Amino acid sequence: MASHEQPSALEQVRHVLEPGRVYRRADLAVVSNAVDRHLHALVQAGDLRKLAQGLYYAPRKSVFGELPPDDAELVRSFLRDDDFLLFSPSAYNTVGLGITQLYNRTVVYNRKRHGHFKLGNREFDFRVKPRFPHALSAEFLFVDLLNNADELAEDVSAVWARAASKLKQLDSDGLRQALRAYGNVTTRKRLEGVFRAAA
Repeated sequence: MASHEQPSALEQVRHVLEPGRVYRRADLAVVSNAVDRHLHALVQAGDLRKLAQGLYYAPRKSVFGELPPDDAELVRSFLRDDDFLLFSPSAYNTVGLGITQLYNRTVVYNRKRHGHFKLGNREFDFRVKPRFPHALSAEFLFVDLLNNADELAEDVSAVWARAASKLKQLDSDGLRQALRAYGNVTTRKRLEGVFRAAA
C-alpha cells in the first residue's frame, strides 16, 4: 500500500515546482509528508538543484541549456524577505569619478545577514545596513562609493578630489538627501565641508 502512496506524494511535491523558482526546505515541507526523502529524490531526478543548506532551485531550461537562478530570487529566498538592495560595485563606474575597475562580486545590503555566502555557484557579500534605498540612484552610488572608497582598488585621494569637482554637476538637493540618509560619518563630514567651500 505504502509503495502506491509514495510516488503520488512525490508527484504532488513535483507538481508544485515552478521552473526558475528558488525554494527553501520549509516551503516544500508544507506539501510533503517526507520532505527530506522527497528533496533527495527530486535532486537525484534533476527536478531540483541544491544551492546551499536548505535552499533549492527548480531549473529553468533555455535553448542554450539550464539557466542559473535569478540573483534577486535567490537572495529573496535566502533572506525570506524583499528588504534588500542588490548591486555590483562595478555600478560605481557610472557616477563619473574615474572608477573603471570591474568587480566580480555582488553586494547585498540588508537588515538580517552579514558575511560572504556561497549560494549555488554565486558568492554574495551580505552587509547589514540600517538604511538603504530599494533602487540604485546616481546620488546613492556617489555617496556609497565614498563610504567604501578605502575598500576599492583605486587611489582614494584622487577619488575624493574628483568627487569635489563633480559635486556641481549633480542634483545638490538629491545629493544632500542621500548624504543625510546613507552617508557614514567620514563621508558626511568631508562632503559637507566641500558643500560649504563651494557655497
